[in-house]
Amino acid sequence: MHHPEGGAGLFLLFTVLPLMAAALYFGATLADRKNGNWPWYRSVFFCLGVALVSGAMSPPMQHWAHHDLRGHMAQHLMLGMFAPLGLVLAAPGTLLLRRLPVAGARRVVAFLGTRPVRVLVHPVTAAVLDVGGMYGLYLTPLYTAAMESPALHFLLHVHFVVAGCLFTWAVVGPDPAPHRPGWAMRLGCLFAAMAAHAVLGKIMFLRGYPSGTGADLAEIEAAAQWMYYGGDVAEVLLACAFFAMWRGRSRGGMALFARS
Repeated sequence: MHHPEGGAGLFLLFTVLPLMAAALYFGATLADRKNGNWPWYRSVFFCLGVALVSGAMSPPMQHWAHHDLRGHMAQHLMLGMFAPLGLVLAAPGTLLLRRLPVAGARRVVAFLGTRPVRVLVHPVTAAVLDVGGMYGLYLTPLYTAAMESPALHFLLHVHFVVAGCLFTWAVVGPDPAPHRPGWAMRLGCLFAAMAAHAVLGKIMFLRGYPSGTGADLAEIEAAAQWMYYGGDVAEVLLACAFFAMWRGRSRGGMALFARS
């Protein structure tokens, strides 16, 4: 059922673009030395995020994902849950604002404060796009359709990364965010997303979803377990980042995850 068509193009896209982003990021950190050294841990986070995206789209991983649901689930976790943690905690938006002229920085902040953007990055919207998208993918024929269509397959991977970054940023993003909801709202959305993700893993395990893949029951159950437990690990890390940031803000922004 699975086929590697378009795999080389996906590999190039998801490798070249992250590497270009990394080059721009580190170029900006070097140029920013006049404003004080950019926190080293932000750069480490960015390296981890880029490495996870590129590793998830490497030819061996793509081959595994095309022929085994467990490989697909590992790829999904890397792209949609672990890589966004690194990319968001690297605070690329803050670095961008520090490098832009004052007028340009003000335009960016004003854009972030517009109603469409505020709705898009609200924790509730981000959670629906992220976790709700998983329900739509795994509990409907969408997954099998994506595996047969290079265009849908491409959009699937883009969705993993974008939705994962949106949700992570909505909850723990260290970058400036006008009108960002309070800590209680963000924590509530995080807990709700964790519960919804766990329920999805259980449904997949008990009901044998996604259906129509040609995989045997043992493979489907193993993939569901990977989603359940791997998602738990990513969400615990996200919760740790949330509480570290909350503690840092309450102490005046001196903790590891406080705004740079």
